[in-house]
Amino acid sequence: MLNFELYNPVNLVFGKGQIAKLSKLIPQNAKVLLAYGGGSIFKNGIHTQVTEALKGYDITEFGGIEPNPRYETLMKAVELIREKKLDFILAVGGGSVIDGVKFISAAVNFEGDPVDILIKRIRIEGNAMPFGTVLTLPATGSEMNSGAVVTIEKTQEKLSFGGPAVFPQFSICDPTVIASLPKRQLQNGVIDAYTHVMEQYLTYPHDALLQDRIAESILQTLIEIGPDVAENPTDYKLASNFMWCCTMALNGLIQKGVPTDWATHMIGHELTALYEIDHARTLAIIGPNLYRVMFDTKKDKLAQYGRRVWGITTTDTEEAATQAIEKTVQFFHTMGMETKISNYTSDYNKTADFIVKRFEERGWKGLGERQNVTPEKVKAIVEMSY
Repeated sequence: MLNFELYNPVNLVFGKGQIAKLSKLIPQNAKVLLAYGGGSIFKNGIHTQVTEALKGYDITEFGGIEPNPRYETLMKAVELIREKKLDFILAVGGGSVIDGVKFISAAVNFEGDPVDILIKRIRIEGNAMPFGTVLTLPATGSEMNSGAVVTIEKTQEKLSFGGPAVFPQFSICDPTVIASLPKRQLQNGVIDAYTHVMEQYLTYPHDALLQDRIAESILQTLIEIGPDVAENPTDYKLASNFMWCCTMALNGLIQKGVPTDWATHMIGHELTALYEIDHARTLAIIGPNLYRVMFDTKKDKLAQYGRRVWGITTTDTEEAATQAIEKTVQFFHTMGMETKISNYTSDYNKTADFIVKRFEERGWKGLGERQNVTPEKVKAIVEMSY
């Protein structure tokens, strides 16, 4: 097992009716920026619940954070905080709103040009504004981790950053909030969480036995409940297990002591930046083809995954690994995912060349757990995904 440090200071407040606890979680004298997305929280009653819970607080609202949060939009919130001298942020939304608030938190007191946080991937270790979250869309696990992804609209780049100073102080996770979510968003959430686990699990065999078992249990649970929760989000058993799976998939626990990949995400981010394809759907496009192109170095873990998660019985490693990929694609299709770029855009012929050029400009010469996903491999993966 690899050496590791596990630090996660988030106070996770889980279950029905927990939004009412906001006044116990935010300091009474706080001047709060209430940040949210496109307005769905007004339709589903969550905005009312939040504002009722914060009666008496000095609140400034900031809406319009995009599904892939834009640097340009977030900087408007930074300016608003500075102008009004606000001192706490409450993110009410899904992963995009929470990621956006992490950037706002990091940027308010940042010395220098805040865009450097993204371009230079500056680790945020202090001087960030405190914030909490009310999760409305399970998917990214952003409510219990210190990473975020932000899009720079001007350059069409989707870039990640993080650091220990951008953990939420608390996150309220009430599974009943998913009842009004569109089916597409629920499907996306399941596949986002599933691929988060795969990025930390599907590498090569190692001796972190417990991490593997926890990862496999999250995958098995998502397979069991995924199709049903997309159809029946008012079922509390399904909703609560779905929300907890999404949080557990990326709260840091299963990545400790193990090699991790993340190449699927790096490539998928480019598809979102180029074509506005939903994040989860880019992962469904890229993931299986990355496993195919990197088959020789991943086949042993693919076979383990196939046997333990999908119940594949063949003793032949390559056959088990091949079947595991096909089972994964079938599950993605069951969850409403299209798995080709051409399902989303007709203008895809130069996509591979564009992504490879961009990676080379950033100096990304080798991605993945062995740093062996070279530009040539990236090109092959993307072209296989057309």
